[in-house]
Amino acid sequence: MVSEIDDKYLIHLMRLRLLVARAGEMDNGRWWSTNGLLGQLGTVALKRGFPKSHQFAQARAVFSVAARRCLEVFDPPEAVTLWKLPAEVEDRFDSMWSSWTEQSDDWIPFFEKLKAPRDIDLLGTMRELALIEETEIGEAKKLKRTADHRAVLLPGLRKLSRGTLTLLAAGFFRSERGNPTIPYVAIECK
Repeated sequence: MVSEIDDKYLIHLMRLRLLVARAGEMDNGRWWSTNGLLGQLGTVALKRGFPKSHQFAQARAVFSVAARRCLEVFDPPEAVTLWKLPAEVEDRFDSMWSSWTEQSDDWIPFFEKLKAPRDIDLLGTMRELALIEETEIGEAKKLKRTADHRAVLLPGLRKLSRGTLTLLAAGFFRSERGNPTIPYVAIECK
C-alpha cells in the first residue's frame, strides 16, 4: 500500500484534514473544542513562537483534538476514518511535515482561505478549493448517517485511494452543528 502513496496523495490528505479540522472548530461546526485555532486567533497566538511554521503548529494541535473527538464519537473496528488511517500511511504523512514546514510559503494561500469563521458548506468549499470532483459530490450526497447519527459508512470494500480519502472528508457534511458524524470505510488490505 505504501508504494502507492506519493507526495501528491499526502498533500491532498493534508488539505482535506485542514478543511475538515477548520470546519469543526467552535467558531464553525462546533464538532471539537478548538476555537479559531486555524483562524486568525491561532495565527496571533502562535506566530510569535513559530514565525515560519505557525500554521503547521496550529494544524497539529487541531488535528490532535479532532482525531481524539472523532474516536470518542465513533471508533470503527477494522475500518478507517479521515483521522485514523493505517499506520504506514500515518507514518508517511508525519514524515512530510518537515518538508512542508520548510516550504511553508507555498502553503500560505491555502491556510489563508481557511481563516475566516463561517458556516462552512463543506461540499461547496471542497469544490471551491479543488478538493473534490463533481462525481464525488454526487456520491457524497448519497451517503447516509447510521441510525444513531454517529457515523456515515462509505459502502463497499474500497482501496485507500485519493477518492476514498475525499469521500471520508466529504462525509462530514452529514454532521450537525455541535454533533460530528464520523465517515468510515472498510479498506482492502494488500
